[in-house]
Amino acid sequence: MKLHDLIRYIQIISVTIIFIGSFIGFLFEIYGMFQNNKVDLADLLLLFIYVEVMGMTRVYLLSEEIRITYPLIIAITAISRLIILQKKDLDPSILVYESVAILIIALAIIVLRLRYLKVLEPKKNQK
Repeated sequence: MKLHDLIRYIQIISVTIIFIGSFIGFLFEIYGMFQNNKVDLADLLLLFIYVEVMGMTRVYLLSEEIRITYPLIIAITAISRLIILQKKDLDPSILVYESVAILIIALAIIVLRLRYLKVLEPKKNQK
């Protein structure tokens, strides 16, 4: 067995464990919502994070690559969830910092998407 194949098998096993863990977390969260007879926005955002992680693992298993926008979208969702769960008596500057973090990540996503525009491609020398 080559080192390349061994590393690939370890990657597949690791990503499969991540997928199974996120699926189990998803199921536990749904079970908790049914037990409480209540669905909060924070619960829905947590479910969305689980779905995004499962989607990211699916893409990795199919194409052997992870698009950088997946973790960035997950980060925005996680910070949004923190803002929602934040207690009202905390320092308001924390809310500003979290909002700026979301803005920076959103700008990073925009920059990453702009790199595919034909307008921004370097012009080839015409002879």
